[in-house]
Amino acid sequence: MTSNVTTEAIEPEESADINEPRLWRSNGWTARVIKNEEDEGWAVEMIKDGESEPALVGPWTMGRDKKSPKPLDVSAFQTLIKTASEVLRRHEHQLHAMLHKKLTVDRENGPVLISLDIVPDEDDPYATLSAEDVDGEQLASVRVGPNFKLSAASANAWIDDEFRQPE
Repeated sequence: MTSNVTTEAIEPEESADINEPRLWRSNGWTARVIKNEEDEGWAVEMIKDGESEPALVGPWTMGRDKKSPKPLDVSAFQTLIKTASEVLRRHEHQLHAMLHKKLTVDRENGPVLISLDIVPDEDDPYATLSAEDVDGEQLASVRVGPNFKLSAASANAWIDDEFRQPE
């Protein structure tokens, strides 16, 4: 969810637990209830200690007066930690899946496991293309560009070319 919200920077040296109606800090997380400028409502952001960007930003419930936000409490804070942690976990899994791809191709001598491991270095990104036999013994390993497209066709072509550096 993307929204225009007003926030203030969280000072990293602030590490003591805080339990205020609009600001909770505990267990490595900070929850802050903020004004949502888009719809005149309220939002809550969850920031993991040491991070500059929120892991989660979502709508927040109005209080009884229908103007002020509902105060944070321990139950809501624990739920927000669980939700924000799950969001981070999903991002990590998605990044891992993008950077590490594997597939198996059937060949005359048995299946061959082909792996592509991308190293997203800022200055010199690259990938390693490798092949293993069914027993886990490495058959080949070459450095390729980070944009190498791993598919059954590219894997078979690499094997057919005796594991030479793909163009």
